[in-house]
Amino acid sequence: MIDTADTTSSRELGDFLRSHRERLRPEDFGLAVGARRRTPGLKREEIAQLAGVSTTWYTWMEQGRDVSMSANALSRLARVMRLHPAERAYLFELAARRDPQAAEGDTDSELPTGMRATVDAIAGPAYVLDRTWNAIAWNAPAEKLFTGWLDGDADRNLLRFVFLDPAARRLIADWPVRAARLAAEFRADLSRNLTAPGPRALIEELRRRDGFFADAWEAHAVIEREGGERTFNHPDNGFLRYQQVTFNLAGHAGIKLVILTPAD
Repeated sequence: MIDTADTTSSRELGDFLRSHRERLRPEDFGLAVGARRRTPGLKREEIAQLAGVSTTWYTWMEQGRDVSMSANALSRLARVMRLHPAERAYLFELAARRDPQAAEGDTDSELPTGMRATVDAIAGPAYVLDRTWNAIAWNAPAEKLFTGWLDGDADRNLLRFVFLDPAARRLIADWPVRAARLAAEFRADLSRNLTAPGPRALIEELRRRDGFFADAWEAHAVIEREGGERTFNHPDNGFLRYQQVTFNLAGHAGIKLVILTPAD
């Protein structure tokens, strides 16, 4: 029996490769552009040679055949095709391979250049999370809002704060709903980073220390981190309502910028 999903992915992968191959300019690779060249972009054998893969193998992939290519070969194709990060991630997703470049970034927790000044310039609460959801930058409004997490010398990990700190249950107005969603969002994030030791160790710690997290994790819910309304019962400022939006930083896998805008 043919797996329809696999067939669809193979066809989409072939269309994706062909489309990007045809956009490449031969002259950018030192290839002659003669009057007899009728193929837009590079020829199949040219890109196969540049990427160091079999022309037959590459042709079969473009044709949507059910063939498999190693992660290293896909990396070479992505480099030759000059794919940007989102395109590269899409390539590996369609090919059902884990990107070795993403694995190398598992410990990426460095703040991108200029990010701290950007966060400070934002009027509402804003903070930056690394791959394991540790806050690595935040502004003054965020520090005032997230008492117990971004103020003082508290642990800066968002998950530890939400699930292990009683202050979070008082601060977050709809804590059970938000906490369960947070676990589902982290599971979605983890799917891109299954072999990283840091997130796995954090999950085991939270499962051991908090029954609510253990139950939420066992539910296997998966939700992308999205925006929406966020409400708080602040100890000094009372009930607060915000709209949240999250941005993934291009070129910095796993780094997120979260901004809260007052809803009123």
